Amino acid sequence: MSKILTTQLTGLLQRIGQSEEEAIEETARLLAQAAIGQGTVYFATFGEMDAIAMQAELGVQRFTKFARYNDSVKLIPADRVIIFTRQANDAQVIQLAQKLHADFIPFAAVASEVASEDNELSNLAYTYISLKMRGGILPHPTKLGERIVFPHIMAALYIYEAIKMEFDEMVDDDEDEDESEITSPFA
Repeated sequence: MSKILTTQLTGLLQRIGQSEEEAIEETARLLAQAAIGQGTVYFATFGEMDAIAMQAELGVQRFTKFARYNDSVKLIPADRVIIFTRQANDAQVIQLAQKLHADFIPFAAVASEVASEDNELSNLAYTYISLKMRGGILPHPTKLGERIVFPHIMAALYIYEAIKMEFDEMVDDDEDEDESEITSPFA
């Protein structure tokens, strides 16, 4: 069974990597705007997706200009938000997305569903990344027609790490440019 699980997880991550590559890069660029400027990158995570915020905050390589989003945060125009949720239609998530959209705060969203006209979160977000999961990835061993194993966190962590690699490259490039500026000794 572990070989089947490995095959299915590999396939899931490859689908995400191939189909969401552009959205991942756009998301990294969006978040880098806050890090390069005077803003903060807020992570709004829902349910089990709190694991992503924990990785960004406590992991070996922490996310630059990271902060956790909560309802008491007062956002400024330079701030950026990334939402991680299992389901795009979660009422709390939609409420936050509508507030961010109304306040002109650019934000990214990561959720299971694909972007579509019916997916309000994908329509409100500046960038949207799908986890490419509609259900369990393995057939149940004894119950015909049922599926098991829902690796939302693994898929979200893969997306987080892909965003972070792009983000770090953009932020590091900006810092390198700042350090390489030549100043005149006569200034």
